[in-house]
Amino acid sequence: MTLDAILAVLLAVAGGAIRVGTPFLFVSLGECLTEKAGRINLGLEGVLVFSAMAGFGGAYLSGSPWLGVLAAAASGALLALLHGLVCSLKRVNDIAMGIALMMLGAGLAFYLGKPLIQPQAPQIPSIPLGAWSSSPNVQAALAINALFPIGVLLALLMGWAFMNTRWGLIVRMVGDSSDAAKALGTSVNGVRIVATAVGGAIAGLGGASLSLFYPGSWNEGLSSGQGLIAVALVIFARWSPVRCMGAALLFGGAGALGPALQSVGVSGYYHLFNAVPYALTLAILIWTCSPSRSLKGAPMELGVSQ
Repeated sequence: MTLDAILAVLLAVAGGAIRVGTPFLFVSLGECLTEKAGRINLGLEGVLVFSAMAGFGGAYLSGSPWLGVLAAAASGALLALLHGLVCSLKRVNDIAMGIALMMLGAGLAFYLGKPLIQPQAPQIPSIPLGAWSSSPNVQAALAINALFPIGVLLALLMGWAFMNTRWGLIVRMVGDSSDAAKALGTSVNGVRIVATAVGGAIAGLGGASLSLFYPGSWNEGLSSGQGLIAVALVIFARWSPVRCMGAALLFGGAGALGPALQSVGVSGYYHLFNAVPYALTLAILIWTCSPSRSLKGAPMELGVSQ
């Protein structure tokens, strides 16, 4: 491979890391908030698919991509709120409810989204970071999803808020010790329900990014398991919103590697390169299976039998 080809691949991977990683960023931030409050939401895959459908439908019907983004966030919050309310009942297991929510969200999206498979909806605008170059390939690679800067700011804001605000302290306290939170008069179920719903709204922005930017259409195989991968991302990031951003870009770059190599004529092993994100997920799960690693930084209530 020539030097120009290598530079082209690196540039394509960098741009692809942002494009592909943006949904990972929002879903992992949503799950990070949920788990910080001591609740697990494995149903984010269903939330992601349903919000992608709702966002596409909202943009198609209204003619505005930003109204579609709001619809995606609202639908994600609604499904996650259901998860939070049901899990607040006695003898309801977070994991089992999450699986049920995943199936519910996917089923509703496939049923309600059938009329949306063919139409085209207005797309989220891109930020042309490659305008300095005269190369169309560079301009295309550096056309950044307008939601990505919002995700970066949200990650930084969440990281700061968890450490420096009363709200962040309450969320962390509920996630680390429900008994201590109750002793101080805090409604543990109330905090967890709100955190789960807000986490679903954040994940819904990831769904909007899928259907309204990249790949920018609605179909039943849109998410490709990104909602489940986000759970592994949160563990990998040690429940830190800022590290979730880095992990999302890492997975985004892994997902962009195959198309980047294909763009410079490396077509062999294309499907193998496309499997890199899933192999990376498996490697992370194996690496974090040690209790000393997986529990480092974890909210203590996640280990409490419920």
